[in-house]
Amino acid sequence: MPANSTHHDYDANLATWLRARDVIAGEDAVKLGGIKYLPRLDSQSENEYLGYKSRACFFNATSRTADGFLGLLFRRDPEVKLPDRHAGVGGALRVFTDDVDLMGTSLFTFCKGVVGEVLALGRCGTLIDWQADGESRAYVVRYAAEDILNWQTQRINGRNVVTMIALREQIECPDVLDPFVLKITETVRVLKLEQLADGSTRYVVEIWSNNSADKKSGWTLTETRVPLRLGKPLPLIPFVFHGPRNALPNVDKMPLADIICVNLDHYRLDADYKHGLHFTALPTAWVAGFDKKDDLHIGSSTAWVSDTVGAVAGFLEFKGHGLSTFENAQSRDERLMAVLGSRMLEDTKRVGETADAIELRQAGENSILMTLALSVSDSISQVLRWVYWWNSTEQYPEDISESLVLLQINTDFTAKGLTSLELTAIVSAWQAGAISQATMFDLFRKGEVLPTGRTDAEEKNLVQAGQPKNQNGQQNPTGVFPKAGTTPAATTSPAATTN
Repeated sequence: MPANSTHHDYDANLATWLRARDVIAGEDAVKLGGIKYLPRLDSQSENEYLGYKSRACFFNATSRTADGFLGLLFRRDPEVKLPDRHAGVGGALRVFTDDVDLMGTSLFTFCKGVVGEVLALGRCGTLIDWQADGESRAYVVRYAAEDILNWQTQRINGRNVVTMIALREQIECPDVLDPFVLKITETVRVLKLEQLADGSTRYVVEIWSNNSADKKSGWTLTETRVPLRLGKPLPLIPFVFHGPRNALPNVDKMPLADIICVNLDHYRLDADYKHGLHFTALPTAWVAGFDKKDDLHIGSSTAWVSDTVGAVAGFLEFKGHGLSTFENAQSRDERLMAVLGSRMLEDTKRVGETADAIELRQAGENSILMTLALSVSDSISQVLRWVYWWNSTEQYPEDISESLVLLQINTDFTAKGLTSLELTAIVSAWQAGAISQATMFDLFRKGEVLPTGRTDAEEKNLVQAGQPKNQNGQQNPTGVFPKAGTTPAATTSPAATTN
């Protein structure tokens, strides 16, 4: 089998992925697809079909929905837990978060890219590699679903692990004859996990190239290397799959698949509706009893005169409910797209609606986003554990716990902050010693009382600076809130000394 052989799940989903790419790209990409998305009418010539297609309008509800979901997921910055930046591993991770791919991409931007891919196609992957030359640091490369050609899993040492992944890559280099022309060469990077005689495993990378005209049988192995960490081969393939429900290699259903189908149906209905308008919307003049050689003009300054007795003239106008059927069908599709996930496409209700009612109405959409946010948070946390592992001494990346590195994408999609009663309850719980001061600040941050990025220490300093002085000219202890009916100097709290 050639190096670019594909998995059967890849073959089954490729057409769906390409369709999703075109729909999200917009009208130009959809119309470029021609009869794939807009079938030709019976006995329609090429010129007639071009007019039929050009009159249609593609209402890109899918892209609007994806952008809306992405905005909800990143309404707040992801919460990232990393070791102290002054430690060896912590310092390496801080350098990585500022530039994850050696091209200046921050961790936040990388997260948005991964979530965008998972929203659009339901799948992408990340390869974690080590830059040995120059900076000597870990970095990542993201692969789209269409570029993850093949994969295999096998049970080794009592657990299922990925033993092979084939990744398509396109390398751009200047042409030898013309340096202003970029020549694109397609290669396949094969990541393999070999089992050795002693039962251990090692990670091997193979690069396959194809420079011949035969794209199936012309693949040759051009490079083989065994990446090392601390002088030893890697025991696993450093690749992480990202999906809307889990981080497994299996292909999952796209979150926007149903909206895409309805969106294309809406496009076809609009083409038929505009086609009907083109031929029926404008009145057409007709005459009877006039000389065929007469040059008749329409306008207020002209008159039609005929010597024929009984000559008549009039206008043909469309009457009936034929076109309204298309309008009703389009409105139905728009409602379906709204129900399937794009509430932002619905018409604004004319009656008052409480915040709780809106939140309940959007519970279905929020549950989909919640599942996706948790899944991608887990997979990106795996990427961070791999980067931590490259710079540490643990035997396996799984040995690195969530207490060391963790990333959590926002799961609060409502704009409703903490109420005054909730604020009072949180402060009372802290004063009673039921929660720590750090927990209180964290709840304030999630409730959008504290701005994102302000640390607990900075908040305590601001609280101390704003406290009034007592009779001795001293301020309250940092972070102590006086109870009602007491003076600041006499106020004590069992939580005042908590972290």
